[in-house]
Amino acid sequence: ERYGVPGVTVEDLLGREDVDLVLNLTVPKAHAEVAFKAISAGKHVYNEKPLTISREDGQKLLGEAAAHSLRVGCAPDTFLGGGLQTCRALIDEGAIGKPVACHAFMLCHGHESWHPSPEFYYEQGGGPMFDMGPYYLTALVNLIGPIRRVSGSTRVTFPTRTITSEPKKGKVIEVETATHVAGIMDFANGAIGEITTSFDVWHAKLPCITIYGTEGSMIVPDPNGFGGEILVRRSTDADWEAKPLTHGFAENARGVGVLDIAYAIAENRPHRASGELAYHVLDAMHSFEDSSRSGRHVELAGAVAQPAALAPDAFAGETAAGVTR
Repeated sequence: ERYGVPGVTVEDLLGREDVDLVLNLTVPKAHAEVAFKAISAGKHVYNEKPLTISREDGQKLLGEAAAHSLRVGCAPDTFLGGGLQTCRALIDEGAIGKPVACHAFMLCHGHESWHPSPEFYYEQGGGPMFDMGPYYLTALVNLIGPIRRVSGSTRVTFPTRTITSEPKKGKVIEVETATHVAGIMDFANGAIGEITTSFDVWHAKLPCITIYGTEGSMIVPDPNGFGGEILVRRSTDADWEAKPLTHGFAENARGVGVLDIAYAIAENRPHRASGELAYHVLDAMHSFEDSSRSGRHVELAGAVAQPAALAPDAFAGETAAGVTR
């Protein structure tokens, strides 16, 4: 009502000739179904994360889109925000030398205490890695480059969860997916990363992402946001130094990835929050679980390019669906 946007069924939406790009914000288990329908209807599609639940659906989706000369994009787009793009510029400029290693942590006790309908967080396609891992892994690929192989350990600590939020208070959820995931990543450039995502931890006090370079270290802001504080400490520095943000979209700019894909279609250039990048992240997330089951390293399939950095004045003055600089 506020913006004069009609509410229609998926079928009616896909039948409209004035719709070129479908933003798919359904729950994870519906991502593939809706995205395939969009491609079949001749629409570009931008999915919520993860791209799909299974690798097979992800590969098929990218193949179908390519066969029809259509684009697939995917969240998260927080790596296009002012915080992570400033970090990217600093790393590219050599502020901490060449990346050597990184740590990433996302630790909480799940969503059943506050979310009105938290069941899907504990279904296949949910859990801390598939829910929050895309923010962290996408940020790391943006900052360091693609991942070559991973190893991991996973567990389900609590086989059931009881909802304590309204309106489903008292309902018991059967947990279908790992709720604590610890992984090691070997990046293509030689850097080594560690990531822990958990819905089993009551309290923690750890930085979201820290990157260690040959000349210093960087504390990266929360990849679930667009701005945040950046701290850098070089080998000769006595203390950490806060770095000013040099790029736009530092506030809540969810939608900038859609803005970028729309411009990319018009300008005939690659878009940054791409389906290929999202598939690389999906492959990594599955591979942590595969490694835990098999007790071995897992090589990731194929290769993906590090997304192109945004210029400080990218989309200057533009607004789209609440996206502002």
